[in-house]
Amino acid sequence: MVYSTNDELQQEIKQQKGKGKTIGLVPTMGALHQGHIDLITDAGAKCDIVVISIFVNPTQFNDASDLENYPREVDQDIEMINRLHVDTIVYTPSVKAIYGDAVKTIDYDFGSIIQYMEGQYRQGHFGGVATVIKHLFDIVKPHKAFFGEKDYQQLRLIQQLVKKTGQPVEVIGCATSREESGLARSSRNKRLNADQLQQAAIIPKALELARSLFHQQSIPKIKQDIESLFADSPVELEYFEIAPITDLIPVNEAVQGEDHRAFIAAFVNGVRLIDNWLLD
Repeated sequence: MVYSTNDELQQEIKQQKGKGKTIGLVPTMGALHQGHIDLITDAGAKCDIVVISIFVNPTQFNDASDLENYPREVDQDIEMINRLHVDTIVYTPSVKAIYGDAVKTIDYDFGSIIQYMEGQYRQGHFGGVATVIKHLFDIVKPHKAFFGEKDYQQLRLIQQLVKKTGQPVEVIGCATSREESGLARSSRNKRLNADQLQQAAIIPKALELARSLFHQQSIPKIKQDIESLFADSPVELEYFEIAPITDLIPVNEAVQGEDHRAFIAAFVNGVRLIDNWLLD
């Protein structure tokens, strides 16, 4: 089933809830890949029906060209979903269906978890994410919602959003889906050719190096080694940081009793890719 209007979608969900069905939500911006399929499959294992939203959200892009170039493949996406052995509802709303007559961002205070890494390099991005997820939760009213750990700051933000807004949604983080090279699957990977995808494998290589060195070297030395790794590569490192998972504030010295993650962003032929790994 595919719905583009809120009324049709909500009527269907109401009927399914009346039958005692558990509703899961997998929000996407389309251009689906195996990572999305893994999320939908995980959702299908935990819910009776999975709503997959396909909506390229304008408020979370701080770069107009990035919004313009973001791949849009709705027909292919629906075909891919229909091949799954999961009971699904596809929701393809217009901007008006999500935002009404005013496309604007709601301001939330999420503290330190969005101040660094992506929050530092993509001004306004997280405000747009929080806003669209709030609207989707209000429209769909799912029991559970599923998000990949590749966007770890986003996952933490959405967990905080639910606490702030009191929405009765269980937010579930799912492991990052990866290519054989270790590269995190992303819709942006579709903008890279075979040689560029091979070059991009330096990103998980850097994270693997950081994990192997975490208990052996200081964080400044690890960062220096990562920068050296990229020095002779056509891939441009934007940032590499290590942060405790509680507050996501980058540190130069490990915090006792805390788990840490390494966060990275890099450009491959102008295409920006992000990733993170748990280090402890």
